[in-house]
Amino acid sequence: MAEDESQGTAPSPDRIRGGGVPARPASAAGGALRDWGSPGLPSAYDPERDPYRVYLDRLDSEQSRRTMRGCLDRIARIVAMDENVTGAGRPWWLLRYEHTTRIRAELRARTGEDGRPAYSPSSINKHLVALRQVLRECWRLGLMTAEDYQRAVDLKSVEGSRLPSGHHIPDRSLAAALAVCDADPSPAGRRDAALLAALYTTGARRGEIAGLAVGDYDPAERSLRVRGKRDKERLVFVTVEAAARLDAWIAVRGRGPGALFPPISRMGRCRIRDGALAHPTGQAIAGILARRLAEAGVPSHTPHDFRRTFIGELLDAGVDLATAQQLVGHASPATTARYDRRPERQRRDAVDRLRLP
Repeated sequence: MAEDESQGTAPSPDRIRGGGVPARPASAAGGALRDWGSPGLPSAYDPERDPYRVYLDRLDSEQSRRTMRGCLDRIARIVAMDENVTGAGRPWWLLRYEHTTRIRAELRARTGEDGRPAYSPSSINKHLVALRQVLRECWRLGLMTAEDYQRAVDLKSVEGSRLPSGHHIPDRSLAAALAVCDADPSPAGRRDAALLAALYTTGARRGEIAGLAVGDYDPAERSLRVRGKRDKERLVFVTVEAAARLDAWIAVRGRGPGALFPPISRMGRCRIRDGALAHPTGQAIAGILARRLAEAGVPSHTPHDFRRTFIGELLDAGVDLATAQQLVGHASPATTARYDRRPERQRRDAVDRLRLP
């Protein structure tokens, strides 16, 4: 879920605690939701049987854990009506159908500062997946009956779609950012030029770029082995020009083990962790990009803008949808098709045939 933060106001007690639906007896969890608002962790907190931690621990990647942790923490704040709590140590097993339906309604009702919905349909559905899964762990841990679990997770997904986020990156913006990197004589200049080239010519996600090791690059094939969502590996390829920038960076970096694009200290030294060059975070990749674009004096762009541009350029060049899908690691060709700019141009050309009197 990426991970949007709600900008809306805190829900009222009635909106979350059943909205007028008669509460169950405390023994069946109805009125006991007041425990959600207790500060800190319960005195009898057992992390081994915390469904929140058990669910997050079974996720395969750190990115998935971070995304779903964010979803559960937002839901916990909605229920507790406290922006300072997290989902850790909360009595998730007390939630019933009347509560989960109000959570869904609150996610749909929240708005941002611009008055638009705070969450897209796909983002809301990601929150509902996290909610269903943590309740499933409650059942597995024996904290919730099968009947209460099945009733609580019987939630309809939210329908709707949004246009892909982000903007196309003009060639001149990339050229200006690369020129800034080339003018930087420090190791960071070579690294950042290679990083920007890899982002632009592979369409890889920022987390995938952050996870690259030097051994993932094959200079002879001009290929990078990236690990995507659900730990699926795929090969992507860089242009001759991008390969030249990668080779120039590796000549500075060396062939030692570790990250392909490690963090660099102010002294110009690559950071080391556990005997190998450390990996950056996805946020660090975004930070490098933002800094170089700002130095170039061009509009800001995100790593996802590079991905969007890559897909659009492939489809504009006549690359078939299945090949584009494989290169960017989408599970469904329908997701890749959303980035096709050709239908937009056709609609714009159709409108351009009109003339105001």
